[in-house]
Amino acid sequence: MYLAHSFMSDEKKHNFQQPLVLAVEDHDDSLLLISYALESLGCRFICQADSSATLIVAKEYQPDLIMLDILLPGLSGIDVVRHLKQEPLTREIPVVAVTALATREDRERILMSGFDDYISKPYMIEDLEAIIRRLLYERLESHSVYELCQD
Repeated sequence: MYLAHSFMSDEKKHNFQQPLVLAVEDHDDSLLLISYALESLGCRFICQADSSATLIVAKEYQPDLIMLDILLPGLSGIDVVRHLKQEPLTREIPVVAVTALATREDRERILMSGFDDYISKPYMIEDLEAIIRRLLYERLESHSVYELCQD
């Protein structure tokens, strides 16, 4: 399904009980890595390359987790998370900042703006997986991306 420069994983491959994650990232390589990690964890996902429709998509699909880049064209991730946290339908959805902003001050500013967690690029896939697992702990099976790659 294409929606505002978005794509959604094939729902036929996954059980509808699996968590749904919305990933908003404007770099194709980063989006590919995130989608690979999500698919390996058994998540359904929607990926977007820009932030313009994030609030609409989040309200419509009610994802279990949102992974949001900070430096996006149009609205920044910080602006988007503020809108998400003000909206009754989306305020309880955990949002993870996935960003190249890596200083301690950046991290503090980002977390204070409403994000539930933070990971800086470049990151290890195991670190990304650990954040996803922690925020979706009761909804995920116990497969590790790292373990799957070792087979």
